[in-house]
Amino acid sequence: MRLWPLVFLLVSCLAAAQSYPAKPVRILVPAQPGGGLDLVGRTMADQLGRAFDQPFIVENSAGGGGSIATMIVARSAPDGYTLMVGYVGTHATNPATRKVYYDPVAQFTPIAMVGATPNLLLVQPGLGVKDLKGLVERAKANPGKLTYASGGIGTLNHLIWEQFCGAAGIKAVTVHYRGIGPAFIDLLSGHVDAMTPGLAAAMPHLRAKKAVPLAITGTKRHPLLPDVPTFAESGYPGFDGVQWYGIVGPAKMPAEITSQLNAEINKVLAAPALRERLSAEAIDPMPMSPAEFGRFIQSEIARWSKLAREHGIKLEE
Repeated sequence: MRLWPLVFLLVSCLAAAQSYPAKPVRILVPAQPGGGLDLVGRTMADQLGRAFDQPFIVENSAGGGGSIATMIVARSAPDGYTLMVGYVGTHATNPATRKVYYDPVAQFTPIAMVGATPNLLLVQPGLGVKDLKGLVERAKANPGKLTYASGGIGTLNHLIWEQFCGAAGIKAVTVHYRGIGPAFIDLLSGHVDAMTPGLAAAMPHLRAKKAVPLAITGTKRHPLLPDVPTFAESGYPGFDGVQWYGIVGPAKMPAEITSQLNAEINKVLAAPALRERLSAEAIDPMPMSPAEFGRFIQSEIARWSKLAREHGIKLEE
């Protein structure tokens, strides 16, 4: 008789997986509309909606460097109906550089990696600099006057800037925004001087020639910007971090539902049309199994925690 509860639970889980999704699924994007996070969220929502013939609805929830949306998902029912775009900020740099009120590993189910894009340092055209050397010279000649737009405390773009300021020996006034979208608005209007966004978020503004790229992270130049040197080429090695994006859910999601979602996401990532679409937006697809994605997240936390310790970076709200 004691086996009945277990049998009932297994049958219920199997039935739930077979009928999943039986209602709309929400995907939280931990940022305001605009930018790479929003692009990934809406692209995956559209593709999964088509695959499952059920609405996947994007909800933008900015604030706290992504922590607000992340805590909402961590506390949600693990039934597959509340997912989020987990990215390098929420699941690597935030935990590495500041106190967060969630566990990026224990409280989440890694579902699928989507892809990654490098970051780049760009400035508003009116600043009048064309390379990192010119930016550093200007900052040193005008101490405390260079302004920088951060997409949120603890995000990769903020951490890269802190790393760069330390490496270049400069100081700047950092202005934090609730997401990369609002930060771009002030950069494009000339209210702030510099940013280090993901290339995916920056491409529309670069195509419109509304911002000047000075350097890009990674070990080689990007095909979309062949004339922009890497940080290493500009004399600053060690800037090889990327802005990565994946789909996660609350901890203890049914394995069957996790596998279904992973299979569908990897299937759409393999489609030539979608790969070309993502590549055109500077996002390189990186399909992984749930287990591989989980190990990747843990390695990223270790990586950025080590860097934060080495550079003495500790961010506070």
